[in-house]
Amino acid sequence: MAHQQQQFPTLSEWDPTLDLEALLSDIGFGLLGPDEPTTPASASASPTDATTSATPPEHDASASLTSAGPEAAAADENELAERRRRLRRRISNRESARRSRARKQRHLEELRGRAARLRAGNRDLAARLGGAQARAALARLANARLRAEAGALARRLYAARRALALRQVYAASGGSFDLQVLASLMA
Repeated sequence: MAHQQQQFPTLSEWDPTLDLEALLSDIGFGLLGPDEPTTPASASASPTDATTSATPPEHDASASLTSAGPEAAAADENELAERRRRLRRRISNRESARRSRARKQRHLEELRGRAARLRAGNRDLAARLGGAQARAALARLANARLRAEAGALARRLYAARRALALRQVYAASGGSFDLQVLASLMA
């Protein structure tokens, strides 16, 4: 068996509908592998034909499909349409996934921003609370001091009233005190 060189299609033989599929195949996203040729014959061949692509062209299954009749051509056309539909769907799914990831990233950034704003607000409220607590502690100290002062003043007032009452009794008695009257006034 003679070794035949692989021939690439010329520009006139190239199927323009396979350009997107060939591009995706070259970058590893297509239905064909990156090393498989994207000629119209290999694009319309079934997956089992890809394994027999090393056979000479006279034994190629895709060559026999074109001579098999209109049913085979319709089947090839249906298969090609199905592959294109799957390829469009795959591209659409990838684009949808990309949009979903971008939406998720935007949402995550919004949540991070909101969390940062809430943390800043929390720090502000904590500072305000600390200030309010310090003012409350000062007010409690002032209240305690004022209560102590009020108690001292109440005791002095009581002592002053008693002293005044004793003077009035002393003045009314004409200068002499009965010890029992004095004891009853002090009680």
